Amino acid sequence: MRVPGGVKHAKRRRKILKLSKGFKGKRKNCYRIAKQAVIKALMHQYTSRKLRKRDMRRLWIIRIGAAAKAQGLSYSKLMGGLRKAQVRVNRKMLADLAVHDPEAFAELVKVAKEAMGA
Repeated sequence: MRVPGGVKHAKRRRKILKLSKGFKGKRKNCYRIAKQAVIKALMHQYTSRKLRKRDMRRLWIIRIGAAAKAQGLSYSKLMGGLRKAQVRVNRKMLADLAVHDPEAFAELVKVAKEAMGA
């Protein structure tokens, strides 16, 4: 005897249609098209999580570079000086200091300049 699979079938479709909520046209309510749209959206979502990390790092570098230029030092010289002085501060923290605490950033620039001169 054949077992009807209506509940599982409906649940699977409901899950896809729930994920496609907010899509335009048939992509939101036609199962076949919605399924393709959801798969593509999930792939883009995965990729974008990786890209966001890359974008944030670029933003931090731009902010650090701009703040370093204001102190009369290039980004590469600043990072090289901090490495020589063995100051272990990551780019995220440096960018945050550059934006919210310019005095502390100026101190780090001074440390980097001293390390480069020595």
